[in-house]
Amino acid sequence: MKQKLQKIYRKSLLYKSGVEYADYCLNHVEGCSHGCMYPCYAMMMKKRCGVIKNYQDWIKPKIVANAIELLDKEIPKLKDKIKFVHLCFSTDPFMYEQPEVEEMTLKVIARLNKDKIRCTVLTKGVYPKDLIDTKKYSNKNEYGITIVSLNEKFRSIFEPKASPFLKRIKTLKRLHESGLKTWVSMEPYPTPNLVKQNLLEILEKVSFVDKIVFGRLNYNSAVAEYRDYKNFYNECAEIVSKFCEINKINYHIKFGTVTNSTVKKNLKSEKIFIRQLKPNDHTSLSFASSLSI
Repeated sequence: MKQKLQKIYRKSLLYKSGVEYADYCLNHVEGCSHGCMYPCYAMMMKKRCGVIKNYQDWIKPKIVANAIELLDKEIPKLKDKIKFVHLCFSTDPFMYEQPEVEEMTLKVIARLNKDKIRCTVLTKGVYPKDLIDTKKYSNKNEYGITIVSLNEKFRSIFEPKASPFLKRIKTLKRLHESGLKTWVSMEPYPTPNLVKQNLLEILEKVSFVDKIVFGRLNYNSAVAEYRDYKNFYNECAEIVSKFCEINKINYHIKFGTVTNSTVKKNLKSEKIFIRQLKPNDHTSLSFASSLSI
């Protein structure tokens, strides 16, 4: 039987984001059992701030038990300022095979939607069918998945406990076919010395979505070891932008991904979701960073 997650209590939940394509955010879970090895920026920051001691601490998520109570207090004060709330930047709202996280996330989304606050959601897990119930959840919410590859060997090393790539795509497509807005984050996209793959093949798999966000892999020395990695990311951004323009998909190239002025960055962050017109463990990190698949 799966052990219950530890509970923690916080003094606040909603905060203004500094990320270019977000507004307000919240993190109602601390840590993430996916254990991503890119490495994970959120984990590095929590370790630097002394919130966690190491990788093993990070992969044991803790639920913010008073999340709904905090929203009851904060929403009346902030709802006139909030355009939307993003879930989540330092954890995963639909953490794979973590039913307690899923249950709390559904409560959080429902509570925000009750005050007509729309949500943008991003996961490496799978989406439950419950979200299709538009009586409980707003049809203005936007649901996204992170997809940087279709290679399961790559995923098993860099996202060891996250859901399989095709499973993510399948549940996202189910939401799309129900009329909900969907998007994909292709970040952190790896260089070919980490995994050899066809970017267009990945784009074709997610061509049903309303929006694609593309960004480079940071904080990994293996990227700089790839010859001409700057041009590689310029070319990838060009492929993404052209694919999206041809297929009438909105897109956003993350700041710092491209190094020339010929690639459009499409920074319309306030109107980024449109309907598609077309039908630490240093040993492990070192090993993962040097592996070519």
